[in-house]
Amino acid sequence: MGAMVLVLLGTKKGAFILKSDAARKDWELSGPFCETWPMNHVVGVPRTGTIYAGGGNEWFGPAVWKSEDLGETWSHSSQGLAYPEGHDPITAVWSLAAGHGRLYAGVSPAGLFSSDDGGLSWSPIEGLQRHPTRPEWQAGGAGLILHSIVPDPDDEKQIWVGMSSVGVFHTGDGGETWEPRNSGTRCDFLPEGQKYPEFGQCVHCIVMAPGGSGRLYQQNHCGMYRSDDGGKNWASIENGLPSSFGFPAAVHPRDPETLYLLPLNGDIHGRYMPDAKAAAWKTRDGGATWADKRAGLPQKNAYLNVLRQALAVDRLEPAGVYFGTGSGELYASRDEGETWDCVARHLPSISSVETLVVER
Repeated sequence: MGAMVLVLLGTKKGAFILKSDAARKDWELSGPFCETWPMNHVVGVPRTGTIYAGGGNEWFGPAVWKSEDLGETWSHSSQGLAYPEGHDPITAVWSLAAGHGRLYAGVSPAGLFSSDDGGLSWSPIEGLQRHPTRPEWQAGGAGLILHSIVPDPDDEKQIWVGMSSVGVFHTGDGGETWEPRNSGTRCDFLPEGQKYPEFGQCVHCIVMAPGGSGRLYQQNHCGMYRSDDGGKNWASIENGLPSSFGFPAAVHPRDPETLYLLPLNGDIHGRYMPDAKAAAWKTRDGGATWADKRAGLPQKNAYLNVLRQALAVDRLEPAGVYFGTGSGELYASRDEGETWDCVARHLPSISSVETLVVER
């Protein structure tokens, strides 16, 4: 019967799902799910079709919700999502990722947990918590959060994580040991002579390019970067962008040279799209040059903010691109970001956007 595309939204008032066929012209919205808990990240696992939603806050506590029937029914668990007595309690799940049959959850205060039973129970990856730099980790604007999890699709032992304001850390042994990988990324908020520390960078998002080359892209509080060696070294690719500041990044599902960004006007100037004119920025050459894509996006009074997990692509041909705003709109492109349509309005503030393509 063909492919069905699901766009999975995490919002401040639960999870929502938009569904369409492969043409992606007409969308059906359902939700809110997860009993309107604040949902920071909703993801789908292509191999199984299972949907997971991570969220919570100081009142609800942390939990990961699960649906095995594309959103019809949900259950949730927080078993094991806790630090030992005497440590600051976990307030929320901030990010989710699946890889090699395992599910990962990033939490606040920053830490990483894993589940081998589909989210029913969780165990801490203690090597990250034991890192000698841990006592010096500092919170970013949203707190001390682990918001990016990048498992290597070919090597189950390799994982990259991004934490604010800590930086990028990497493990090559399944989480037993970790090392900072921040060489070349700036800390503009530090005094001269201290702008390139080993750790302490305010990373906003990290994504891996397809193809197994070890290429990573990073949107940072202080610049946009690319690494071609698994994060050991980073080079700035912000030349040509209207701002070095933004939150999300999304890489094309098949082309490692094509990347999408949503720059904002800066960290202290309102954090909305420059000149209040909406644009998605696209590179086809790994960040050497950039082009703004505005067709179908509002070009007047568009004081839009897009959070760190609210930009995604699907795997169809041509690829679809989607982003959600803090004011509750979802914009979608069926032609790899060249033109855009607003496919949902008046939703709660959107925290995350992910896609899931299933065969019917």
